[in-house]
Amino acid sequence: MDAYIVAGFRSAVGKAPRGSFRFTRPDDLAVEVIKHLLASVPALDPARVDDLIVGNAVPEAEQGMQMGRMISLLALPMNVPGMVVNRYCGSGMESIAIASFKIHAGMADCIIAGGTESMSMVPTTGWKTALNFEIAKNHPVWYSSMGATAEAVGGDYKISRQDQDAFAFRSHSNAINAIKNGLFKEEIVPVKVKETFVDESGKKQTKEYTVVTDEGPRADTNIEALAKLKPVFAQNGTVTAGNSSQTSDGAAFVLIMSEKMVKELNLKPIARLMSHAASGVDPRIMGIGPVEAVPIALKKAGLKQNDIQLIELNEAFASQALAVCRTLDLNMDIVNVNGGAIALGHPLG
Repeated sequence: MDAYIVAGFRSAVGKAPRGSFRFTRPDDLAVEVIKHLLASVPALDPARVDDLIVGNAVPEAEQGMQMGRMISLLALPMNVPGMVVNRYCGSGMESIAIASFKIHAGMADCIIAGGTESMSMVPTTGWKTALNFEIAKNHPVWYSSMGATAEAVGGDYKISRQDQDAFAFRSHSNAINAIKNGLFKEEIVPVKVKETFVDESGKKQTKEYTVVTDEGPRADTNIEALAKLKPVFAQNGTVTAGNSSQTSDGAAFVLIMSEKMVKELNLKPIARLMSHAASGVDPRIMGIGPVEAVPIALKKAGLKQNDIQLIELNEAFASQALAVCRTLDLNMDIVNVNGGAIALGHPLG
């Protein structure tokens, strides 16, 4: 049984930790997106949603307490369950894949899947990092920071600093062009934010505003400015804040249905989920994972790389993204044509 995406929306992406969503809980942000998603498909009775699957990379603190169920209680009828999935930066994608697997197996007809993350409220390593001593002693590289892995990939695959900065500039240019041409307008849910603060005179103040535009893309950046930034993760390194993905806050969800329900409700789907793959690689160079996973996904779908007309690749770091693009020999004319995580931001889950 085929699985179809019939609708999908996201919040704008806020810059962490000082952007517009710095005081907005990730569960509340998810609720805003899901309510808008349901309203866009009036033919669907929300009680017929079989499950809510929420991707989240650091499920603790404001993102804890089995946040998937909390979101379902706030956004959906009581009978709709909810859960959290963590495959770190692939959590939202994995949630969508699991939804499609359940529908393919005939175990569900309608699932909402996606992810939400507040990198302003919850640090990347969580509030209590508790490493396994034996792993730290015998396999310390397994605990490498993502920045260190980006440096390792850049070294192994000979990705120059100049090429990384050029790739970062391309990401910002593409994203700014997309915003100027309104390409994200229909997919972004306007979110009202109410912020309470103390002004310079010590008085309590409140302000309200609506967030409708991604905060990360910089129209004023250029190659010269990027070249001036110092390496962050290694002395004499090549990975900088400018050619790395931004820490961000945001939420995104899609509505996935079986072919049977699509026909019953007379809906026009926007996409069909054909395959999914994940592959483990050496943690020292974790960002190279798509090199192993993409051929598997293509084979499962019965497609060749030349059949693909649009590619969305996570720009965790320019070094990593370029290594993937070059190793797979991707057509750069179809990769991240509207910008990627370096410009738009990367709410992990």
